[in-house]
Amino acid sequence: MSSDQKLDVHVHIRWMIRRDMLEVLNIEAQSFEFPWCEGDFIRCLRQRNCIGMVAEQDDQVVGFMVYELNKTRLHVLNFAVAPDCRRSGVGSRMLAKLIGKLSSQRRTRIVLEVRETNLHAQLFFRENGFRAVTVLRNYYEDTPEDAYTMQYRYRPEKSPAEQSPDHIARLAG
Repeated sequence: MSSDQKLDVHVHIRWMIRRDMLEVLNIEAQSFEFPWCEGDFIRCLRQRNCIGMVAEQDDQVVGFMVYELNKTRLHVLNFAVAPDCRRSGVGSRMLAKLIGKLSSQRRTRIVLEVRETNLHAQLFFRENGFRAVTVLRNYYEDTPEDAYTMQYRYRPEKSPAEQSPDHIARLAG
């Protein structure tokens, strides 16, 4: 499936509410070897700078993300898509929503950590414009595993007036 087709998937991305928790916990349990418990979600979401969002398809939660607002960046703390909805564009749509919150005036990047053994997540985020920038040694409390910090940087789209004359000449043929 091409990235254009993936962005055509029909999902509604909205704020996470209390009644979503059962579906979110189910996706979490199916997605991670060391899943967050309900208390972890509640503690995180009670903080003023933490936001939870869900992707909903046909009145069913099929993905979620929890992120933290910082002064110059967004920090993704948790991100998952239901196993039967993966590779359908749901995750890419959630990331597109998050990327849409970036601007050159305020928050210019998104950061997250991915387990070194989670190759599927590393590839997914890379396909969506993220790059590994650092290795965090023994990052996780539950295993001695390392993590990769991955980052997406905001790049404003240039208007035609800002593009180089050479670029315009190439477009003109």
